Amino acid sequence: MILSELIDYGTLRLIWWVLLGVLLIGFAAMDGFDLGVGMLLPFVGRSDVERRVVINTVGPVWEGNQVWLILGGGAIFAAWPPLYAVSFSGFYLAMFLILAALIMRPVGFKYRSKREHKGWRSTWDWALFIGGFVPALIFGVAVGNVLQGVPFRFDEDMRIIYEGSFLGLLNPYALLCGLLSVMMLAMHGSAWLALKTSGVVSGRARRFGSIAALLTILFYLVAGAVLWTHIGGYRITSPIDPSGPSDPLLKTVVAEHGAWFVNYAAHPWLMIAPALGVLGPLGVFFALRSKAEILPLLIGKLAIFGIISSVGVSMFPFILPSSIDPKSSLTVWDSSSSHVTLFIMLVCTAIFLPLILAYTSWVYHVLWGKVDEAGVLDKNSHSY
Repeated sequence: MILSELIDYGTLRLIWWVLLGVLLIGFAAMDGFDLGVGMLLPFVGRSDVERRVVINTVGPVWEGNQVWLILGGGAIFAAWPPLYAVSFSGFYLAMFLILAALIMRPVGFKYRSKREHKGWRSTWDWALFIGGFVPALIFGVAVGNVLQGVPFRFDEDMRIIYEGSFLGLLNPYALLCGLLSVMMLAMHGSAWLALKTSGVVSGRARRFGSIAALLTILFYLVAGAVLWTHIGGYRITSPIDPSGPSDPLLKTVVAEHGAWFVNYAAHPWLMIAPALGVLGPLGVFFALRSKAEILPLLIGKLAIFGIISSVGVSMFPFILPSSIDPKSSLTVWDSSSSHVTLFIMLVCTAIFLPLILAYTSWVYHVLWGKVDEAGVLDKNSHSY
């Protein structure tokens, strides 16, 4: 017996759909507070020393946190090739903006302290702000477009044709989702700063985080209401074979009002996801206001889990619907790599993901504790 046959094809596809969600949530929960801290840097730090304190809360960990972004992109490439082809080509300019903004982060961290000139350091502070704000916004915009459907189709030779434009991605609903993403990660960054700093920096972070938490709830509820009243969703009308060939054109799909809410009616327990999307930020708000330290960060991760997983749960089994040719939509059951490929990747993931979690936990254990002004001003320290 071939080892890959130990798990049937349909189950492997479902496992990789879950793992893709885990990796995306992991990126938002781990690297998300780095992006949030970058966005907050010019506002919670008023003096050069205060901004150095803010930067040094994420300085030792931000590079390691980006592992989750690499893992997510790699999983899309290897497990869902058509998804990778459509998203990384159709969203090319958006991806370029994200990468350009992310490149500004390491440059900002490394170059800021090279000169003591006020203008020089202020410039790199705003570069770090852009490095946090732009990815957070564009990732949210991408999710908003996915929920609406992306303008792509397959031709008779199974070539992917994208008929959209970059400006078309910046539609009102997508921008609303982008603002939701910005507020969610700003809230998470504030929770991190509340844990890692003290004094006036911590106080400002708590104030900004409280506002971001309330705006996260507002934007999430508005996005859900618009999704229900104006956008609708997609539904497969033909028989589904979970172990069938990876050929999106073999199915029939229709656009239908309320289709993104059908899974909740069929499985009410799935309401846990949107409930966390509302109650999580509310919990962060009260935890920040009560001067709790680690609690806002932990609750913030639950909020991120709820908001992102509610998108996946709503769309299942769709991964990337097509707005111009619904039958070209990519689903869990018809857009994956081969049975053997998914199995080999699963074995590798079972080996290496626990290692990543172990060394990440060890790093955070070693670097536990607050960052203060005395520490960053110490001439013998390795702070930025």
